[in-house]
Amino acid sequence: MIKISKFIHKTADVSKDAKIGENTKIWNWVQVREGAEIGKNCIISKGVYIDTKVKIGNNVKIQNHASVYHGVTIEDGAFIGPHVCFTNDKLPRSVNPDGTLKSGDDWSISETRIKEGASIGANSTIVCGVTIGKWAFIGAGSVVTKDVPDHGLVYGNPAKLQGYACKKGHKINKERMECPICHEKIKV
Repeated sequence: MIKISKFIHKTADVSKDAKIGENTKIWNWVQVREGAEIGKNCIISKGVYIDTKVKIGNNVKIQNHASVYHGVTIEDGAFIGPHVCFTNDKLPRSVNPDGTLKSGDDWSISETRIKEGASIGANSTIVCGVTIGKWAFIGAGSVVTKDVPDHGLVYGNPAKLQGYACKKGHKINKERMECPICHEKIKV
């Protein structure tokens, strides 16, 4: 008989109002805020911050010290590398024009969606309001400011489309739209 449970490290701060799926592992110094939803079989690594109302699908891996802010949805099977930072406000300010401290009602959240199977490399920044397509691959250190198509391979600052990747992450031959290693054909 298989025992189904979840693991939450004793140093993690997980709101009682968060939903955590079966077999999910939440490691040391993670913070999961109220209203966050994390699916089954996820790995949330050391020092990750998951903000209020973030939605994370099943089989997602989020590596050390990633910051996932309100307005982000991560679909099934996505990979978020170490130190990835999502933003959620295109015009962030601490104060209003009159100098008063901004309150929760003064922020304008832009939603960001990471689709199924997408991978985001270490130290990337995802500017809010974008969609990263299914099985897309974001190179390490990239700054993503625009939508990325399904299977899109992007990198740089700002990140630019450099080609396409198969589901295993190999670069696709653009003429045949086929992986030279695993021979997967993709449609864009």
